[in-house]
Amino acid sequence: MIQFTVAQVAAFIGGSVDGDTEAVVSSFAKIEQGKPGDLCFLANMAYEQHLYSTQASAVIISEEFKPSKFVSPALIRVNNPYEAFAKLMAFAESQKPRATGISELAFIAEGVNIPTSCLIGEFVVIQKNVQIGKNCTIYPQVFIGENVVIGDDVVLFPGVKVLKDSVIGNRCVLNAGAIVGGDGFGFAPDEKGHFSKIPQLGNVILEDDVEIGANTTIDRATMGSTRIGQGTKLDNLIMIAHNVEIGEHNVFAAQTGVSGSTKMGNHNMIGGQVGFSGHIKIGSRCKIAAQSGIMSDIPDEASLMGSPAIPSSRYFRIYAIFRKLDELARKVNSLENK
Repeated sequence: MIQFTVAQVAAFIGGSVDGDTEAVVSSFAKIEQGKPGDLCFLANMAYEQHLYSTQASAVIISEEFKPSKFVSPALIRVNNPYEAFAKLMAFAESQKPRATGISELAFIAEGVNIPTSCLIGEFVVIQKNVQIGKNCTIYPQVFIGENVVIGDDVVLFPGVKVLKDSVIGNRCVLNAGAIVGGDGFGFAPDEKGHFSKIPQLGNVILEDDVEIGANTTIDRATMGSTRIGQGTKLDNLIMIAHNVEIGEHNVFAAQTGVSGSTKMGNHNMIGGQVGFSGHIKIGSRCKIAAQSGIMSDIPDEASLMGSPAIPSSRYFRIYAIFRKLDELARKVNSLENK
């Protein structure tokens, strides 16, 4: 990170300063590990005690926060500390120099044009009719199949596989081992109970600013497109089946699975290990707790948990009874005996 004064940092993120505006910061750190020159943030009040002992030069804090003790670092007050800190980290990352060029050990089909602003690593395979945008970084051992279209400023980490006909939008990030465009799981049973494969002739479309976690898989559609909407972020080890359509700015935690042809709206928050049945519709602005099982349509702004999932408020009432179920059983047995 380049050196900045606290005043410069505050101006960049639209904050105000309590303390030394001329203090210099040059690195990021967790608040409990902060040392001179570090910039930290405090968004979760469970870590408040570290604010009074940290050696960091500055801490980003909420506008409303009132310290209960003396605070040594300069405080940069903003509306959303987590968002402000993320903005600063993204800026610092963008300032790092990036390499360009094509490794001699890459295998690129004849006729594929690679902009000079791109980096192509060792043992990358790029097949025919691929289109690659500007400023892309493609790390070693990436495979890009026929007719793939990749936008500008895309990052493909080592071992990513983008299979034929897939479309990757601008500024997408695919983390190591992700597979986009694999065969959908489509088989038709005959009268003997044998399964015949249904050809998967569609593709996958990732819209702009999508991020795909490590070892996440997104299957291509049987016909048409499996689609991940703009700004959606998928964690590691997620499985998206064929013909699924996910809207804009959704976030999925790890190990979630979405069955075929499910359609989802925008701005949903999905916990880890959630399972979605196929051919259902999920609204927008929903919150689904970890390990929930979603088996039917969900309206907008639902808050669900459990398997099968039910409204969170009802789940907590039921769980309060469940925790006392053995005690209730003893009471019932005692009453029956009497």
